[in-house]
Amino acid sequence: MKIGELARRTGVSERSLRYYETQGLLASDRTPGGHREYPEAAVDRVIRIQELYAAGLHSEKIRQLLPCMRDRDGGPSAVATPKLVADLTAERDRIDRLIADLARSRETLDDVIRTARES
Repeated sequence: MKIGELARRTGVSERSLRYYETQGLLASDRTPGGHREYPEAAVDRVIRIQELYAAGLHSEKIRQLLPCMRDRDGGPSAVATPKLVADLTAERDRIDRLIADLARSRETLDDVIRTARES
């Protein structure tokens, strides 16, 4: 499929898709005219990339992680290295800390809202 179709099907801009390629996250073939052609599996790959970005991972970490994931179901493959596992565990711990911080902030806001309503 062409880049425009991949962008439409994933909701990701063509510019972002080109960026993913420069970062080694996504690959395409080229037509004789130089246009990008993506396989059907690129849809799942782009969705997976978006999920990893949303989780707070940066492109270098995503590049390391993608070969260790199956695109269709996002599950792990057998090629994860111990270093990658340690790095991903650290990322998960960072996300857990962010979630805890956000929960505390929400509780504070709830207290302020409750107090303001009672006034």
